[in-house]
Amino acid sequence: MENRQIAQILSETADLLEVSAADSFRIRSYRRAAEVVESSTVSVGLLAAEPKKLLELPGIGKGMAANIVQLEQTGTMTLHEELLARYKPSMLELLRLPGMGPKTVALFWDALQIASVDEIEAAARAGKLDNLPRFGAKQVAKLLQGIADYRKHAGRFHLDDAEMAADKLTEYLQRLPGITRVTTAGSLRRGRETVGDLDILVTGPACVPVKVNAVVEHVAAYPPIADLIAKGQNKVSFHLRQGLQVDVRMLPEESYGAALQYFTGSKLHNVALRQRAIKMGYSLNEYALTRLEDGAVLPSGSEEEIYAALGMDWIPPELRENLGEIEASVEHRLPRLIEQADIRGDLHMHTSETDGKNTIREMAEAALARGYGYIAITDHSKNLAMTNGLDDARALEHIARIRAVDREMANEMDGRIRIFPGIEVDILADGTLDLSDEVLAQMDVVVASVHSHFSQPAEQMTARILRAIENPYVRVLGHPTGRLLLRREAYAFDVEAVLRRCAELGVAVEHNAYPDRLDLNDRNLRLAKELGCKIVVNTDAHHTSHLDKMRYGIRQLRRAWLRAEDVLNTRLPEELLQQLRPPPN
Repeated sequence: MENRQIAQILSETADLLEVSAADSFRIRSYRRAAEVVESSTVSVGLLAAEPKKLLELPGIGKGMAANIVQLEQTGTMTLHEELLARYKPSMLELLRLPGMGPKTVALFWDALQIASVDEIEAAARAGKLDNLPRFGAKQVAKLLQGIADYRKHAGRFHLDDAEMAADKLTEYLQRLPGITRVTTAGSLRRGRETVGDLDILVTGPACVPVKVNAVVEHVAAYPPIADLIAKGQNKVSFHLRQGLQVDVRMLPEESYGAALQYFTGSKLHNVALRQRAIKMGYSLNEYALTRLEDGAVLPSGSEEEIYAALGMDWIPPELRENLGEIEASVEHRLPRLIEQADIRGDLHMHTSETDGKNTIREMAEAALARGYGYIAITDHSKNLAMTNGLDDARALEHIARIRAVDREMANEMDGRIRIFPGIEVDILADGTLDLSDEVLAQMDVVVASVHSHFSQPAEQMTARILRAIENPYVRVLGHPTGRLLLRREAYAFDVEAVLRRCAELGVAVEHNAYPDRLDLNDRNLRLAKELGCKIVVNTDAHHTSHLDKMRYGIRQLRRAWLRAEDVLNTRLPEELLQQLRPPPN
């Protein structure tokens, strides 16, 4: 199991222990273990093969090591399972409501045996919460608004969470003899910014009609299933404990290409493709491409065969939204989309100087291990006091440390990695920045971001951002719309006006690859390119492992039809610095 998977289960266990009013020391031990596992630079799952090595991790004792070994061997943990059986998996959904912590969930459970969002909403509307401690009319109204906000996104999941669920299921399916290929289709394959459900396609000798029942039973026995929706001859549908619906389909090899194309979607893309097939004398469905004239089945073992038979180039999944990709494919003018391998550096990350988990050098070494040639260290500025943000004096000291590590590593690594001193400076409510120009002038990369006063009227927010980017030292506008997927909507402002001014000033606009943000979205990225904006893609990493989240950003860039040449951090270090907004004379 990946570290994040183990950490998630340990963290959920801590939450459920707190709901059950368990010993505070025990709760802290699980929270501490989750933090240690998530921040570990080695695979904790691999260490489980030699449990003594687990004990070398800080905060991991014999009992916790046994839990980790059990997770690695079975995919489950006894205490976690017992708590879920006691409180129901829906209890974890309650913890996703805005402002809802384990103590409040425990209050609702102890007083009213509430264990789901539906139950808490019904109780609030019936006045059953009014007499509970800390709950008056204002708190109930806030809770109902939080539930309404949550329901806007209910049933949607972040890309990384959906991918993690798909990876775990894939690993489980591949254990069964006779399974040769497990493929994720649907919105996850298209790289949509959030995912509603998972479509999994399974092929192999075990999927032929006389044997497929064994595969169906194997799927239906998957331990993390919360409830089985349907079990048919070649399809199993179920919900996972976090609520994610999964449809697993068993297919013959000869139908794989047609099925993958169909179940990848989107619906509008498929409709357009079927219409083209009909005009050309074919019928296209999830089973095959068939000639209408004589019923002959054309080769459908791969997507490439399907598209080629229709006189088209294969279309990358991220483009399949019926936004011109059909025509571009027919005319052989699809762009060569940006790929992960094109990225040469990351210009937005945090260290232990503020709210990150690793040192300057550790972040640089992690970047080098991923093949990067440069990074920018952009810790927070002082307005974000909760992150231990830097004031002018500390920022100058930090610049000196960054340049010192840069020199050390340049000597040790033969110049293979550059470390640029930078800052993520706060855009204050009036559009000024919270560090002096004298300090900003000494930074190679200044990322300016909004972190507060999100409810300003659109006109005021627009003026605020425009004033900030007029500062001659701002080189990147960070996560420009401020949204947090499934948690907070983008703040109101004139996106086009801001992007247009960024293009005029040479300020790069960021696509923040962290899966909670993915900001700018694909539509605004297309607009940014049309307006001539410089674009960078960054992870906003707070830990070395977060550098791997670049792949989620790449998917959004591909959905926006962007090529490597459209993104600044596909360039070599010196060219990158030249392409960023030049400092004032």
